[in-house]
Amino acid sequence: MNKTKFLILGILVVLISGCTMAPKYERPENAAPGEWPKGAAYTKNQPEDTALPASSLSWQSFITDVRLQKILETALANNRDLRITALNVERAGAMYGINRASLLPSVNVAGSWYKGADLSSSGTSATAERYDISLGAASWEIDFFGRIRSLKDKALEEYLATQQGLQASQILLVSSVAQAYLTLAADREALKLVSKTLATQEASYQLIQKHFHVGLISDLDIQRAKSQVDMARGGVARYTHLVAQDENALNLLVGSPVKMELLPQDLSDVRPPRDISPGLSSEPLFNRPDILAAEHRLRAANANIGAARAAIFPRISLTTSVGTASTELSGLFKSGSGVWAFAPQIVAPIFDPRIWYAYDVTKIEKEMAVAQYEKTVQTAFREVADALAVKGTIDDQINAQQALVEDYSATYRLSVKRYEKGIDSYLAVLDAQRSQYAAELALIMLRLARSNNLITLYRTLGGNTVGKDNVSSRPDSMNPLPNVQVDKQEKFN
Repeated sequence: MNKTKFLILGILVVLISGCTMAPKYERPENAAPGEWPKGAAYTKNQPEDTALPASSLSWQSFITDVRLQKILETALANNRDLRITALNVERAGAMYGINRASLLPSVNVAGSWYKGADLSSSGTSATAERYDISLGAASWEIDFFGRIRSLKDKALEEYLATQQGLQASQILLVSSVAQAYLTLAADREALKLVSKTLATQEASYQLIQKHFHVGLISDLDIQRAKSQVDMARGGVARYTHLVAQDENALNLLVGSPVKMELLPQDLSDVRPPRDISPGLSSEPLFNRPDILAAEHRLRAANANIGAARAAIFPRISLTTSVGTASTELSGLFKSGSGVWAFAPQIVAPIFDPRIWYAYDVTKIEKEMAVAQYEKTVQTAFREVADALAVKGTIDDQINAQQALVEDYSATYRLSVKRYEKGIDSYLAVLDAQRSQYAAELALIMLRLARSNNLITLYRTLGGNTVGKDNVSSRPDSMNPLPNVQVDKQEKFN
């Protein structure tokens, strides 16, 4: 009969403990338009047959340069920031395990031996001795109102948010390394340009010196030529240190020195990333890891409300044990030595204002999480829109700049001829040289901006979940609790 009662009580506990007082979760309405912006800056952003959506591309498919791919593989394995993020995922998984285990009783085995002198009713002392061995659970809270279950759901959502944070960190690392690599290539190309300019200026200066010595030109022209040489020398020094800093930045991102044979010589030495299409709808934006992480944090705040609500109601806990006791060690396991204890306890809050304030805090925290989620969505939309504005106009800027370079080159050649024939002064030649140099340098930066913007667009669109390509190499750190995904499906279905 006692076994039947305990069985019924156990079933009742399991059924009731499945309840939760958390409010039903509803995703906030879209805080961003359903389509990408339209206008003069976006006319060339229509989907093309050769352009693929970012969500269907892994970074290995998006980054086409083989040397850069090798660098990225090293960075994903060695970057310290990414390693810290992965450890944060492990820690969040362990915290979820702690909260999940709180639903179960903690069973302990205990043994004791007591021996002491007691005063009997006759006034004489007698030595008492007792041996005990027991197995039981102490203060197991039965989750009638879902307080522990809500805390477990909160920990799960926080864990899933850190997983999405890891995905976002991986995508950010890929884009940062790729952009640092391209910046190094652009600065090396600029260094070649300024070094070539310096050589040209020095040759012109030597020629002008000869003309000056024979009295063909004034000392003003030779001073102007010398100033151009000095400016070019300063440019060489500037881009030399920029290239060194670019290499240092790349080494820091990668986590180890990059081999020289993997470094680019200039921008033309780097295969550009694949072209991607944003599509027509902005719905895929909601698959961005940072937006998914913000939604998981919102779910966690929602679950925390359930825990605060449940704290208002009574808590029921059980302490139970079974074992054996005897006055002699040899009699512990003899017939008739069994003992048991069953001690339920209920604690009901009567007056504790802190509980109600805590409930208000959880509701406010949820409103803050809603606002943060909406801000994350709006920020993501703005980032993509900015990248699309660049993508829609950058080719026109490059074409115009290329034409400008050709114009200044022609102007420089004509100025040199006119100077050699004595028609113009050397000042016209200097102006043409400065204009040509500035135009060529601007063209390099525009070509860099085009490649960097593709990488930015890939990142802001969410890209592909980089974890699919890299998490498998470290399953212990990326998914410390394999059955978490099962709980996630049960919870969301």
